[in-house]
Formats: sequence, C-alpha cells, structure tokens
Amino acid sequence: MEPVVVRDVAEADFVRDVLEGSRTRPVVVDFWAPWCGPCRMISPVVEEMGREYAGRLKVVKLDIDQAPAIASQFGVQGIPLLMLLRDGQEIDRVVGAVPPAVLRNMLEQHVGAAALGG
Repeated sequence: MEPVVVRDVAEADFVRDVLEGSRTRPVVVDFWAPWCGPCRMISPVVEEMGREYAGRLKVVKLDIDQAPAIASQFGVQGIPLLMLLRDGQEIDRVVGAVPPAVLRNMLEQHVGAAALGG
C-alpha cells in the first residue's frame, strides 16, 4: 500500500501540523473547497508533487469552508491556492489551476537541491 503523501489538516491542527511542522521541513498548503472545480482539477497534480517531493516537504490540504479564520489570516482571496511555508512563514504562493510545470518551478526554487543538503 502506497503511503499517504497529501494529508487533510483541520483548523485545530493547523498550528502544530503546518506552522510548527514547517520548522523541520517546508510545507505546501493546498487551500481548497469541495465546490471548487479548479481545485478538483489540480488535486491530482498536488498529489503527484507530494509523491515526487516526499521526504523533502510535507503537503497538506485545508478546506477553507471548514477553516475560514485561517484562510482570512493568510489573505486567501481565490482558490485553489498553493502556499509554501518554511519556519512558520509564507515564502511563496501560486493561485489558480496552473500547469504542473509552474508548481514544479516554485518547489524547485525553494525546495530543490538545498533541501537535499546540496
């Protein structure tokens, strides 16, 4: 059985799993909602990135309908929104159903070789 590479995170666990978790390795937060068609379109891409970068970063999904305070705190104005956090701070974001190459470019820029120790 393949390990889960993308996990759902609840509002109650956000500080521990995302903000504190980003101190040991970068975290990508997929801000989404069940009614969002573009969110469903990029979901397979997000899961693929989770597999590709397993061990180098953590990928979580946050349903903005279930966590409106967090969405507001991070200035989420459109979804899907993929936000990369390190040391509890946002370091990059991509808004919209973008091609996989755009996501890969963002991750390589911030997570690439440096996360591998080189």
